[in-house]
Amino acid sequence: MKLLFCLLLTLLATVLPATDTDAQSPYALPALRRHYRQAANDEEASRRFHLLMRNYTGRDAVVLAYKAASEAIMAKHTGGVFDKLDRVKAASQQFDAAVALNPKHPEVRFLRFSIESNLPKFLGASKHLDEDRILLVQALLRHPKSGLDAEAFRIVRDFMLTHNHIGGQEADRLRQLPE
Repeated sequence: MKLLFCLLLTLLATVLPATDTDAQSPYALPALRRHYRQAANDEEASRRFHLLMRNYTGRDAVVLAYKAASEAIMAKHTGGVFDKLDRVKAASQQFDAAVALNPKHPEVRFLRFSIESNLPKFLGASKHLDEDRILLVQALLRHPKSGLDAEAFRIVRDFMLTHNHIGGQEADRLRQLPE
């Protein structure tokens, strides 16, 4: 009986999908962060990232935000203007869904902020920049109680500082925070 139970557990482990928090899952946050950074600079990497994220059907707000980001990044590599706009609209809707699931999560807000801050202003699709920037600065300044792990904190802080989204005293305070 114990052998049968062990075999059943083994079978279930191989058949059931990994959870989003499982380190072996393709949707684990460290893997998604790596994909996101690579996709931002490489068309082939963005295609692989989009293919991975297109298949995600779960309801984790952070993973959904990465799915939205993958859609937005693909707009760079889409042929026609209308196709690009469709991708930006789809990404915006996916970001709205992710924010609705967890409105205060800094990584969700960071992903939306990083995409919107790179969109051309004439599109009118960068509606959340001020709101997201305020939430991000507040979260970063609360670190390590920010809701971000050390890796995400470094990524968000470095992006905000190197792209001049934070300046003055806020920037000085962020540079002094331990990771």
